[in-house]
Amino acid sequence: MQHGGNKASTVNQGTRGTSGGKNKLELADEEAVALVFNGSTLAVMMATPSEIQDFACGFAITEGIVSSIDQIDEISLQRHELGIEAQIWLNSDRADVLADRRRASTGPVGCGLCGIESLEQASRPLPVLPISVSKFTKRDLSNAANELRNWQPLQDRTHAVHAAAFAVPEKGIVVAREDVGRHNALDKLVGALALNDVDPSDGAIIMTSRLSSELLQKCAFAGCGILLTVSPPTSLATQLAQKSGITIGQIPQHGFPNFYTHETRILSEETHVA
Repeated sequence: MQHGGNKASTVNQGTRGTSGGKNKLELADEEAVALVFNGSTLAVMMATPSEIQDFACGFAITEGIVSSIDQIDEISLQRHELGIEAQIWLNSDRADVLADRRRASTGPVGCGLCGIESLEQASRPLPVLPISVSKFTKRDLSNAANELRNWQPLQDRTHAVHAAAFAVPEKGIVVAREDVGRHNALDKLVGALALNDVDPSDGAIIMTSRLSSELLQKCAFAGCGILLTVSPPTSLATQLAQKSGITIGQIPQHGFPNFYTHETRILSEETHVA
């Protein structure tokens, strides 16, 4: 895949100015990012204007527009007065999928279903992931969750953004992305994994947000079987996780994660030691 245009992360590092008060926190940037597939705008999202190439690639994957990065021919970024435009060019065999997912609307921060045209699209079938035993123990995941705070430089400066991180067994977190929108942070993470040829099924995604159905859907399309967040899941997210074979859990302030589905994917401490 070729990459062209301006590198959005060099345009802006995600902050602008400072807030009032004693701490003088920086203000998190939020700009319109148009996602243009094969010449037509599918979505305009409000996002932190950094790592936009990751965002565009991840959005294509988590929205089911492509099933692999090989179906993306090129991503080109252009800065405009009103925001950033990401031009994504797909292989010809994805034209029919593109037509089915056609949408052109502005999505506010945190809105994961903006622009869909029917209730059927909101409850589209999800991939079913194999429920094989991972190499994670509860302790491994707890340690990775505790490590997440060290991967949030933008949050340190603004106190206003979400983070999505990817952890692997025996290494902990290996990559993380931040954004004012939780869905955007996840898309950026998935895109970063794809662009660096990292298989999402080899690890776990850990997020600072609540666990909603939209995040679960994106995780399923990304192919990651473990999703942990700081808040408990919604009832719909739990139902979808059960059906799609995803292990979901909530990270408590202290102790091991609380799991809601498919806990058999996680090793016991005794199995790990053996």
